[in-house]
Amino acid sequence: MQSALQISRKIDYAMRATIRLAEVPDNQVMSFREIALKEQIPKEFLAKILRSMVSSGVVRSTRGPKGGYALARLPSNISFLDVIEAAEGPIVINTCLGDEGVCPVQSHCSMVNVWAQAQDAMINVFRKTSIKDVMRGPRIDPTNALTPILFSRTPCEAS
Repeated sequence: MQSALQISRKIDYAMRATIRLAEVPDNQVMSFREIALKEQIPKEFLAKILRSMVSSGVVRSTRGPKGGYALARLPSNISFLDVIEAAEGPIVINTCLGDEGVCPVQSHCSMVNVWAQAQDAMINVFRKTSIKDVMRGPRIDPTNALTPILFSRTPCEAS
């Protein structure tokens, strides 16, 4: 069952790709095919997402045989809000909070303040959470303390 307030696949994929790119060493790039493979994102969909991420200044691209993608800024300077808005545009949880005149009952609606507070709270969380805050790092395999393993990233897996 799908929830009405569920994060879109596009946002999920954009976040996963951004976190993956945050792990790329400085002065290196990663091909979109490699991102797609490692994050299990359909290539055609990822290509569109990466174009919007480049346009928004979150990601940079390099052309050529050794080309690929990298973050345009430090992970600490890219917020969840930056990625979400690059992928989908501004967050608006109800049409009454968007463009003026969209809701015919807005002037006497008793819910608009609740929607506005919820939206503001959500945006605040996304604004203050950086990609650095959620970067994966080495994790010790409890069965072999000498062998570091990386966090796995599947959509529903708990770490």
